[in-house]
Amino acid sequence: MLTLDKVYHAGYVLKNVIRRTDLIHAPKINTESEVYLKTENLQITGSFKVRGAYYKISQLSPEEKEKGVIACSAGNHAQGVALAATANGIKSLICLPDGAPISKVEATKSYGADVCLVKGVYDDAYNMALKLKEEMGYTFIHPFDDENVIAGQGTIGLELLDQLPDVDAVIVPIGGGGLISGVAFALKCLKPEIKVYGVQASGAPSMVASVESGKIECLDSVSTIADGIKVKEPGVNTFEMCQKYVDQIVTVTDDEISSAILTLIEQQKLIAEGAGAVAVAAAMFNKVPIKGKKTVCIVSGGNIDVTILSRVIKRGLLKSGRSDSINIELIDKPGQLKDVSRIIADLGGNVIAIHHERANEGSDIIGCYLRIVLETKDFEHKMAIRNALVAEGFKIVE
Repeated sequence: MLTLDKVYHAGYVLKNVIRRTDLIHAPKINTESEVYLKTENLQITGSFKVRGAYYKISQLSPEEKEKGVIACSAGNHAQGVALAATANGIKSLICLPDGAPISKVEATKSYGADVCLVKGVYDDAYNMALKLKEEMGYTFIHPFDDENVIAGQGTIGLELLDQLPDVDAVIVPIGGGGLISGVAFALKCLKPEIKVYGVQASGAPSMVASVESGKIECLDSVSTIADGIKVKEPGVNTFEMCQKYVDQIVTVTDDEISSAILTLIEQQKLIAEGAGAVAVAAAMFNKVPIKGKKTVCIVSGGNIDVTILSRVIKRGLLKSGRSDSINIELIDKPGQLKDVSRIIADLGGNVIAIHHERANEGSDIIGCYLRIVLETKDFEHKMAIRNALVAEGFKIVE
């Protein structure tokens, strides 16, 4: 059984290893709540995962260390295990799903681990790691369903109470459940009245489904930009701890996650990966009852693949009303484009792309279509531009 003493011991072991990450006030995330960000995206390796991985490896017997360690991961646990194993002079092999961001694969190698790419998702990498463990005799370091790993993650809860003793609510990302299990356990043991809310991606709601049904559920498939929490099935220990210590678990969409990533970049100058931004998304879109409360969002990681960052930003702009795409049906005569441009410019819209096409088969023979992509301030601004175009006699085609 996990004890508070073990969490405190983990804090002692990690004291000179990990970074005590800052708690940053973020008043614009939700104006009805006093929101703070626990910046684990600025942790060494770029994620909280190093806490649990390092503490687990530090507690291995000499015989277990001699065998070397093996782990499976979507990326962040891999880097934590690699760093911890190398620091302790232990050989490590990490199984990653072949869809893991290249940046995470290369970072794992840079910390000294050997990498085995496995076709499929996290759960496929997990099965391969168990197979290799049996064949080669490695010591398996579970990414979330392990008492010592959970204790290591629980040190975040201890730090939060030191940094903000009167915190009312904490919002935590959930993949397999190791982070929220440790944090919720530490917080509820020391201050039971604190509300702990979990957040999953709507495309990977394994803990939500499990808690609702009262038993562990394994999803047929998972799909989300938040690759760090793309887990089909929660752990046995983490499921029980979520049932016991977590007040509510909600989901956020990929569009909401993208908006949160964009908000963190613009307002806080912080880079978060999809999994790291889900707690912020839950606060932004009022998924949990935090009105009037001192609320901490755990930004669990910042290892986003730069190749998809531009796509995420684009989705975030659309979701927050900062971008619009308008299709206008025109009569093909001089001056039409000039009038459309004038209306948009007068209202402060910024055209960033335009496509003009003569009518095709089945449409008016003297007609044409104009597709405009523009930057806007918010949803109200978008509608003002669209309404002005319609008022001038232009037909918007959805």
